[in-house]
Amino acid sequence: MAVPLAVLLKREHTNERIEKPDVLYGQASHSKKGEDFTLFKTECQRVPADGSTTFSVFALFDGHNGTEAAIYAKEHLLNNVLGAMPSDLSRDDWLAALPRALVAAFVKTDKDFQNQAHSSGTTVTMVIIDGWVVTVASVGDSRCILESAEGSIYHLSADHRLDADEKEVERITASGGEVGRLNVIGGAEIGPLRCWPGGLCLSRSIGDLDVGQFIVPVPYVKQVKLSNAGGRLVIASDGVWDALSFESSLKCCHGLPAELAANQIVKEAVHVRGLKDDTTCIVVDILPKEKAVPAPTPHPKKQGMGALKNMFRRKPSVKSINVKQETSEPDVVEEIFEDGSAALAHRLDTGNPIQNMFKIYACAVCQVEIKPEEAISLHSCPSQQRKFVSPWDGPFLCLSCQQKKEAMEGKSCSQDFSSSSKSASSDSWE
Repeated sequence: MAVPLAVLLKREHTNERIEKPDVLYGQASHSKKGEDFTLFKTECQRVPADGSTTFSVFALFDGHNGTEAAIYAKEHLLNNVLGAMPSDLSRDDWLAALPRALVAAFVKTDKDFQNQAHSSGTTVTMVIIDGWVVTVASVGDSRCILESAEGSIYHLSADHRLDADEKEVERITASGGEVGRLNVIGGAEIGPLRCWPGGLCLSRSIGDLDVGQFIVPVPYVKQVKLSNAGGRLVIASDGVWDALSFESSLKCCHGLPAELAANQIVKEAVHVRGLKDDTTCIVVDILPKEKAVPAPTPHPKKQGMGALKNMFRRKPSVKSINVKQETSEPDVVEEIFEDGSAALAHRLDTGNPIQNMFKIYACAVCQVEIKPEEAISLHSCPSQQRKFVSPWDGPFLCLSCQQKKEAMEGKSCSQDFSSSSKSASSDSWE
């Protein structure tokens, strides 16, 4: 017998009767090129018109070679995330499905933007806060860090500069890209590693059609649960991180409310390095109700690595989050999910029970419904497809998203899709 929707919502509300934290934020920016953009939404709702299902979204887009990609991602990425989420999920299931939806949304945003034939690109760091659970998805070199209430620092994003990840260099060269430093007269090599054609020093971004499809939009995703003591997030573009270490950025703003903290970090970065790039910072404080305004206190003593490892505990299962146990051990940050693989098939093939939340015959990237005879298994090339696929052959892609996937992997069956992405442009250097 079907349970009425009102009863389901009442049950969810009862299960989630936990005092949510206050989320306070501030932003600051010094502009050099005018290519940094930010997004703030603090009143999103998982269930429309139900205030108990509110979550917050913060995002930073650091554009290069123009502003088109950054503006497009700002306007479309969040809607694509929500469009990739199955409907009528409990909070546990919604949070469990979120990492897969973020991957699908990043790829769809990139695919749709590249269809507009612009050559600009952008980094993206998107943060979604639901209660004490923080989910971060990132491509590029804008970074997000977390300082817990007792002073430990956690990296919630990855650095996708080619100099920072040898495996990404290997992936790009295996897909047909060329990676090297800039050659000058006499044969000397200078500067950071770059991907050619185009000269981009990142391995992942949204846009960058002129560099090649092997610069992928598949994000690193990390999901953690804070203790009920809360913490501080710092989301910033490389204009900050090229000047300040994670520790110094937090130290210079310790005890300040979010707005003043963001201003202080940007001021300090510009003071150290000068205004050589757009320099943008978002500070988000996640605080228990009684600590809505953080009081200035002496900065905690720096924890050793052993202490940090002990504080950052991985939960036994990454499949679900028990909201009934939301009040975790004081000052413990629990890791719920982490995946940085660039392989789209791996990222979208999540397995049960998460896989069962999504529609069977719908494209795992763009969400368009597919006829069974037209569905393409995530793990195959179109030329290998049978005339009919069974539900257990999924997840599935539509033809254009399969072509996108194959182009990202450097497969020959998508040469036509990526043929327009081979022109070089030194203006795209990040």
